[in-house]
Amino acid sequence: MGAIDLEKQFAFYGAYHSDKTNILIHTIFVWPIFFTALVLESFTPAFGPLPIAPGTFPFQEYMVLNMGFVTAVLYALFYIMMDKKAGTIAGVICLLCWVSSNALAQRLGFSLAWKVVLVSQLVCWTGQFIGHGVFEKRAPALLDNLVQAFLMAPFFVLLETLQKFCNYEPYPGFKKSVQAKVQANIKEWRLKKQKKSA
Repeated sequence: MGAIDLEKQFAFYGAYHSDKTNILIHTIFVWPIFFTALVLESFTPAFGPLPIAPGTFPFQEYMVLNMGFVTAVLYALFYIMMDKKAGTIAGVICLLCWVSSNALAQRLGFSLAWKVVLVSQLVCWTGQFIGHGVFEKRAPALLDNLVQAFLMAPFFVLLETLQKFCNYEPYPGFKKSVQAKVQANIKEWRLKKQKKSA
């Protein structure tokens, strides 16, 4: 399954996010990173008009077919491939981020929007690095897997939230199997760390 092996990918993510405070920090900051990146992409040229009659949908003026749309659709499709139920929820969130990022970009204009995006990105990334350095005491996953950090993190934050508050599992035994892999990964990392410091 490779990149879309949900259990393997989620276990990898979980091994870098086992501390409760670090998990909370990521839950707060991961989606804003995605959203503010779409705000910048809202300023890319549109590929063409929306192929539906005007007034068909509310907020249709913000449904601009730009790079933000492409990014949101690619993320949404990838998440649905990983898990249909949670992936569909994540996909809807991605598309809502696309529409609302266009709305925000149109209201702010480029000269203010890029400053808002810069501050948001700095705050969110700083928060996550603090989460890893102070609470997790392990370097972030992006140092080992850039795809994991940028493509899959928003989905995993959502999946983690669904597990915690809705007791959601993509299939029976998923949580138990992932937890076993996470513990094995953390144990292996600690052994490597001990060998390096010895």
